[in-house]
Amino acid sequence: MPPFEKSMEMIPFKQRKCLASRKDEGFSIRSKFPNKLPVIVERYIREKHLPLMDKSKFLVPFEFTIGQFISLLRSKIDLDSSQALYLLVSENHMTCLTASMGEVYSQYSDQDGFLYMTYASQDMFG
Repeated sequence: MPPFEKSMEMIPFKQRKCLASRKDEGFSIRSKFPNKLPVIVERYIREKHLPLMDKSKFLVPFEFTIGQFISLLRSKIDLDSSQALYLLVSENHMTCLTASMGEVYSQYSDQDGFLYMTYASQDMFG
């Protein structure tokens, strides 16, 4: 991957696109896929141990649980069972693993129509 593309991945999605563009994209996704939720997942800015994912946008079914989504992310990041992965919603909220993505989306979705999540290892707490 060229250095420019790698550096663009480190810029948060909200800073790469203006609000109007994000709203249009979120509305378009929701109208094309009414049974799915648009989710943006990015690595915590100070994370040093976990790799970047090859994509940050996900379409997730309403009934998916947070636990199922974390399992999906673990496979995308290719973590082994001994590595910790924490998922924060809207940058500073942790949710129950049994909560559905629909419940989390209705509570924490952004005004642009996306649900923003951040992943990190345990080092973010200390």
